[in-house]
Amino acid sequence: MTPDPTCIFCKIARKEIPAEIVYEDNDFLVFLDINPLSPGHVLIIPKDHYRWVWDVPNLDAYMILAGKMALVLRKAFDQEMILSKVVGEEIPHAHIWLFPSNKTEGDKKDFKENARRIREAIGR
Repeated sequence: MTPDPTCIFCKIARKEIPAEIVYEDNDFLVFLDINPLSPGHVLIIPKDHYRWVWDVPNLDAYMILAGKMALVLRKAFDQEMILSKVVGEEIPHAHIWLFPSNKTEGDKKDFKENARRIREAIGR
């Protein structure tokens, strides 16, 4: 599937719009949510444009990445509970929310520090 020139997440994937990216591979991008529910709230998107998570052809790789990122967030923010949300109403591009419990200490809007913690937990 080709990128949608009007989609904000496609623009982020093409690096036309800045985002605090914490992980990237050939197919997916993980970045901090601009309106976080807690410190470390990330979005996981496919780089190609798919309307719904269930439309992503390599859904297995997508879910494996979500699981790995949840473990990274547990380590980075010392939280056992990592919440997830797969709805897709807000932006018409497949995305998975992952976010630590709202009991997580720290400033949820300190994007640089939260990104640093995540990257450190990944080992980058």
